[in-house]
Amino acid sequence: MAGLMGAVAPLSPLQTPRARLHHAPGAVARIKVDPQIRAALEGVSAEKIREDIGKLVSFYTRQTLSANESEHTGWGIAAAREWIKSEFDAYSRACGGCLQVKTDVFVQPKSDRVPQPTQIVNVYAVLPGTNPLDAKRVFLVTGHYDSRNSDTFDAKGAAPGANDDASGTAVSLECARVLSRYRFPATLIFLTVAGEEQGLYGSRHFAALLKEQGWQVEGVLNNDIVGGDKSPGQDPRVVRVFSEGITASALESADELKRIRALGEESDSPSRELSRAIAEAGRHYLPLSFQPLLEFRPDRFLRGGDHMAFNDQGFAAVRLTEFRENFNHQHQNVRTENGTELGDLVKFVDFDYVANVARLNAATLAELASAPAPPGKVRLLTKQLENDSTLAWEAPADGRAASFEVLWRDTTAPDWQQVKPVGMQTQATVPVSKDNVVFAVRAVDAQGHGSLPVVPSPER
Repeated sequence: MAGLMGAVAPLSPLQTPRARLHHAPGAVARIKVDPQIRAALEGVSAEKIREDIGKLVSFYTRQTLSANESEHTGWGIAAAREWIKSEFDAYSRACGGCLQVKTDVFVQPKSDRVPQPTQIVNVYAVLPGTNPLDAKRVFLVTGHYDSRNSDTFDAKGAAPGANDDASGTAVSLECARVLSRYRFPATLIFLTVAGEEQGLYGSRHFAALLKEQGWQVEGVLNNDIVGGDKSPGQDPRVVRVFSEGITASALESADELKRIRALGEESDSPSRELSRAIAEAGRHYLPLSFQPLLEFRPDRFLRGGDHMAFNDQGFAAVRLTEFRENFNHQHQNVRTENGTELGDLVKFVDFDYVANVARLNAATLAELASAPAPPGKVRLLTKQLENDSTLAWEAPADGRAASFEVLWRDTTAPDWQQVKPVGMQTQATVPVSKDNVVFAVRAVDAQGHGSLPVVPSPER
């Protein structure tokens, strides 16, 4: 995300088919893109994604409970996870051992959707950050590799799970393949989890592990049902990005809820800022024929996914999902009824669409992992009543910030509309009333990569 020249730069109109839905009248304009990130995106292959999804489907079922079917070989979730690990291992060999390939193994006790204790294995690869002060900062991409059919407890029947969620698993694998060729100051984790269909168990265990180990997780991109199902009503130009507005910590704190209500910060959670960063990455690195659509709710209506497990641990996390789901192709036994073909089959997946989703994920991960840490203790000074607005902050400890930017948007706008570069100063006054806009500050490095924006707290 390159720096912007000039005092205050307005947004330029975003000419996408669905810009009116959840974008501001335009976007914070940027004068350059990172050639390394551009090269990484050019390496994303729809053909490789097709091969990966086809391979995952070939295991017949990846139902989490099939881990207990030890008398069978060559199929089931255990075989699938061994193949996923072998792929990560291959990517690591190709980059001279740059990836730390690991498994997170635990036994899930008996529960509503787990009739007997079952081993669950998350498979992941870590690309360590190159900057000692940034390496503890983590950006993570994930998809769940387990699948199911019409029966939540059927561990033996066919459950191809091509879209739900071999597509998301393929995105995580492809991001690992193309981004492992490069190095970033912050750490990247490429994750595939199991147990999603039984109750988000894999992601809950892994998110708790990251919290316990003290990782500074700044962004989680959960890709679930990103196959662009080829059926009427689908929009191949759009991927939805869902984000929570009120965090779990806020729900547990009456004082925090009171503050959010008083300041009108219902749409400025860390997850919302992450979703805006995804939108910005899409504008700069993807063709305008494919863009993220920001959806300001935690997930689809009354539904959930693995990102929510990370939200529960206090991490910024979002879900990416195709524009229109086809429920004949999800959680269905493979069959034909009244001339309608049911089942989550490879034939319904749009591999070019999945490739675009992978590019969006990779661009976002690379931009944020390249950026300096966000500014600290961002405040909006309110001691005096005045129409100008003064913000103050602290430079991040990693020392990589080359400048700072003040952002703002109308209170009714979903995305940032204006930016003011302020150099290396850590206080700035803008001639805009705090009554009418939402402010944020971000750090920018010498190459123009911008951190996640931080919304200020009032200081009297």
